Amino acid sequence: MNDCLFCKIIDGDIPSKKVYEDDLLFAFHDISPKAPTHVLLIPKKHIDSLNQAQEDDKDLMAHALLTIPKVAKQLGLDEGYRTILNTEKGGGQEVFHIHFHILGGGSMPFA
Repeated sequence: MNDCLFCKIIDGDIPSKKVYEDDLLFAFHDISPKAPTHVLLIPKKHIDSLNQAQEDDKDLMAHALLTIPKVAKQLGLDEGYRTILNTEKGGGQEVFHIHFHILGGGSMPFA
């Protein structure tokens, strides 16, 4: 997806403040943070949203969920954190490349 913002970030065409990367995932600081710490974890494979994830994406999705605590620990979120996955426009998704928000570093109001 050459017009996808997150694909361009993964490819290095758009700079980001990377905090984690492996063969399947990339994590970086959100440019419009909603908490003192706000990082996005995205798969390198382009999937528009959770609704478009397929059966053959289950290992990738499991890997993402199991990586979130590692990234949170790396960020020093020992007191806890919130993970959000917005799905489709009505669910608050703004960039149509599946991504997990990892928020922490203070009290967490409902978001």
